[in-house]
Amino acid sequence: MAMTMHLDVVSAEESLFSGTVEEIFAPGGMGDLGIMPRHTQLITTLKAGELRYIASGEEHSLFVAGGILEVQPHVVTVLADTALRAEDLDAAKAQEAQEAAERALEGKDPEDLDYEALQTELEAAKAQIEMLHKIGKSLK
Repeated sequence: MAMTMHLDVVSAEESLFSGTVEEIFAPGGMGDLGIMPRHTQLITTLKAGELRYIASGEEHSLFVAGGILEVQPHVVTVLADTALRAEDLDAAKAQEAQEAAERALEGKDPEDLDYEALQTELEAAKAQIEMLHKIGKSLK
């Protein structure tokens, strides 16, 4: 029997997953992470991207837009700023969000712009579009 660990993925809105998994792949703030059971303890930030996990031999995907990942030897907790199940991603909304953020960054009054927030929105939209391409959902 394969070694396992417990994974909890929660956002401010809801708990997206809680269960036993064999492997986790996360978009860490300083690079992608692969986490196996009994991984060394760590805490890191997450960037926008795909959080993948293998449960009962099947691979599953979630989109996370920032947050914190905590690894304990047998428990991994993801506290996501925003998270969506892969099937809930909307290509049109992601495209629209990317275009809106790009337009705002080209704004005429730089004193009123929150560049950091706009850049975060732009990165999240681009990461959603990239994930949609990867999992095979088409942009309409």
